[in-house]
Amino acid sequence: MADIHGSLELQSLSINSYSLALREKDGVSFVGDRASRTAFVNTLDTWRKQFKRMAGGKDPLGDTATQELGKKGIDHLLNEDGDAADIIRVAVEDYAHQLAHVVQAFLKHRKWRGVERIIIGGGFQQSEVGKLAVERTTQLLKQQKVRINLRRLQHHADEGGLIGWVHLMPDHLLRDFDAMLAVDIGGTNVRCGIVRPNYDRSQDLRQAKVVEREKWSHAKDQDATHRVHVLDGIVEMLEKLATYAKRKDIHLAPSIGVSCPGEVLRDGAIAAGTQNLPGDWESPSFHLPSALREKMPKVHGAATRVLLHNDAVVQGLSELPFSSDVKHWGVLTVGTGLGNASFTNR
Repeated sequence: MADIHGSLELQSLSINSYSLALREKDGVSFVGDRASRTAFVNTLDTWRKQFKRMAGGKDPLGDTATQELGKKGIDHLLNEDGDAADIIRVAVEDYAHQLAHVVQAFLKHRKWRGVERIIIGGGFQQSEVGKLAVERTTQLLKQQKVRINLRRLQHHADEGGLIGWVHLMPDHLLRDFDAMLAVDIGGTNVRCGIVRPNYDRSQDLRQAKVVEREKWSHAKDQDATHRVHVLDGIVEMLEKLATYAKRKDIHLAPSIGVSCPGEVLRDGAIAAGTQNLPGDWESPSFHLPSALREKMPKVHGAATRVLLHNDAVVQGLSELPFSSDVKHWGVLTVGTGLGNASFTNR
């Protein structure tokens, strides 16, 4: 039987929507663009330039361009007293208002109707400045009497998009093998990992763990300018992880879960939403699961099975064991762009 990618019906829940491209009232710009990590960087850069003009050319954030500061650099400046921290806090306040707007826009969409909780995922919320932004957004929504529970991803941002695959793989793979390989393709980074569904051999999927992982920033790699470069980089990381698993006597399932941006069709084609990746990932002549399967070595003497789904969906599914107390819930992943998905528990 042919593999079914991008499934919307799972045993324990329904995926109501993902990768919604909501437009602003002007009909041109997208709502999600207000709350991406790029949006925060641009907001901080605007406030930084304004302060520099007011201070006669003095820049408290130093000589490094805002885009190059990174999460750790911004967090470092935030934790120091002085003008730099003040500028960052002003940018956080501005960004929090934008994120609150985005949350309300999604809650008004029919496929998000009744959502009680929104998980904020992606790498941005992993930082101190991201944590502060989510906390401030929560306060703003409460002041505006928006009834929603906002919280950050339980798992590390580099692992949520890998761990979510334990809820998409067939039960027999979880039962018969120690672990599986998973891939999370983002607009800036690619993450690959070995995921153990039941790290302590229990049946509790809250115990799912990434026991080893690799991360590569393809966006910063000057040699990664085309689709094939990203694919080769993924294969290289997966082969390294497979070698690690063999050395540690971890029995890998002959199946790989791949998360990527955009709309994933049942046949594994990608319909839209990959504009942040190098090259054309939506070409009718390109099939990501097949391309990876052809490059990967055989596992247990058989061709490796490759399943594909949207990255926000998979990251959201990592929260499934922690969201059984609500019926309708959603996820917004703050990365290079803004991913989104909504779910209904059975």
